[in-house]
Amino acid sequence: MLTNIMYVTLYVTDQERALGFYTEKLGLEKRVDFSGPDGRFLTVGVPGNPLEIILWPHAASSGQPAGPQPDSTPGPVFLESDDLRADFKVLRDRGVTFDQPEPEDYGFGVRIEAVDPDGNRISLRQRADWQSRDDG
Repeated sequence: MLTNIMYVTLYVTDQERALGFYTEKLGLEKRVDFSGPDGRFLTVGVPGNPLEIILWPHAASSGQPAGPQPDSTPGPVFLESDDLRADFKVLRDRGVTFDQPEPEDYGFGVRIEAVDPDGNRISLRQRADWQSRDDG
């Protein structure tokens, strides 16, 4: 039986630069950093969450898929916040680039897209109050 999503892969051109972005700017933690015969296996994750993002070197694929309309295409990774507007200010002050000047309300809560140094879009979301309620 499947029990968990282990990894999501983002392709990057420079693993060290990507590591700095995801740890120093987004606040994720480094999990695995192993150099082996197949290259450097480098992962980051949200503290306290088992999912890991692999920062895999592959210049030709970095930032893909971007899609023809980047303003409406979500990133391949969604990171959840309990207060996205407050987190947005912190991340912006750390130098994170966003696709809009401020987070926006939408049907499922609040959203904004960040962009890493390789052009990978990172979707940042806060669930709507109705999604967070425990009706059970």
